[in-house]
Amino acid sequence: MSDKLNIGDKLGNFELKDHKGNTVNLENLKGKKVLLSFHPLAWTSVCRDQMKSLEENYDKFSEYNTIPFGLSIDTTFTKNAWAKEIGIEKVRLLSDFWPTGELAKRLDVFREKDGFTERANILLDEEGKIIWKKVYPISELPDLKEIFDLIS
Repeated sequence: MSDKLNIGDKLGNFELKDHKGNTVNLENLKGKKVLLSFHPLAWTSVCRDQMKSLEENYDKFSEYNTIPFGLSIDTTFTKNAWAKEIGIEKVRLLSDFWPTGELAKRLDVFREKDGFTERANILLDEEGKIIWKKVYPISELPDLKEIFDLIS
């Protein structure tokens, strides 16, 4: 029997620090949809483009009552420096650093053999239930149109 979460399951609460050191608590986000956009590692080109795409579409997400987060196992310090470097101002970049990949493991998007996460988008409804999940090839930039088709 697997303890991994699937579509239709409630994620349950989590607390992670964002790139500025602030705590994000899923319980405090009830009433909003949440996009967990996992990227393998900061400072790589596709990961940069993935996070910049979230940033560029932040207001559109807001129109659909959805909060996008960028997640990886990088430390908050790394994520903060990277956010400044690539111009992330609205999207909160969450650190799933310690215990390493704990949230990613719950969502079955942690690559044990590599020590980092898949490139994946996971959409939660207003009550924290997983309503959509897609894992992408590491070299592929996720298409946000898929998400907007679901939330609009």
